[in-house]
Amino acid sequence: MAVLAESGSNPDVGLLYDINGLAKDAPHWFDRIMESVGEYGLLVAMVLLVVWCWWSVRRRGGENAASSVAALVWAPLAAAIAVLVNIPIRGFVQRPRPFVDHQGLDVLVSGKTDFSFVSDHATITMALGVGLFVAHRRFGIAGIGLALFEGFCRVYMGVHYPTDVIGGFALGTAVALLLSPAAMALLTPLMRAVERSRRAGWIVRRRSAVGGQQDALLPGARTAVENEERDLAA
Repeated sequence: MAVLAESGSNPDVGLLYDINGLAKDAPHWFDRIMESVGEYGLLVAMVLLVVWCWWSVRRRGGENAASSVAALVWAPLAAAIAVLVNIPIRGFVQRPRPFVDHQGLDVLVSGKTDFSFVSDHATITMALGVGLFVAHRRFGIAGIGLALFEGFCRVYMGVHYPTDVIGGFALGTAVALLLSPAAMALLTPLMRAVERSRRAGWIVRRRSAVGGQQDALLPGARTAVENEERDLAA
C-alpha cells in the first residue's frame, strides 16, 4: 500500500519501489556486493566474456573465423556508438534520476547527477551481448543474460527507473543489429586480410592454424585434416 501511495497508478515507479525495496531488506554486505557488481563488475565480466569468445574462435579456426572475429570487433564498437547516440537522447528527454523525484529509495551509489533516461550501463551491456550473439550463439546468450542482470542491478541500486533500463536494452540491441550488416561488410574483409598476414594472423587464428592455412594455399596441397578425412572415407 505504501508503494501505491508513492507511485500512484504509474507501474514504472511501482516496480522501482518493489525492486529497490529488496535492497532495504537485504543485509548491508549484500548491498555492497550488488553496488560493486552493478557499477563495475558486470561491465568487466562482459569484456572478459568477449575476450573468452575471441580466444575460443581463434583457437577453433575454420572458414568462418574471420567473420566471427569481425563480429567480436563490432560488439564493442556497437556499444561505443550506442553510448554516443544516447547523449542527445538524454539531453532531449532530460529525465531526473528517480531519487530526485521520489522519496524513500535506498540509493546504493551516490554522486549521480546526470539524467536517467536511458541507462548507459544497460545500453553498453546489451550492445555487447547482442554483438556476441552475432559472433557466437552460446557466448551471446550468456552475454544477454549478464545484460539483463545489469538492468536489474541498476533498478535495485535506485539509480534508474525500469523504463530507463528497457530503453537502454532497446537502444543497444537496435544499434548492434541494425548497423551490423554495414559493419560486417567493412570488418570481415579487414579481418580476412589480417588472417593472411604472417605477423598479425594470430589475431584471427592460432599460429598452427595460420601455418596450416598458408600450406594449403600451395597448388595441390592438402592439410592434415583433409588427409585424415580421406583415409576415414576409404
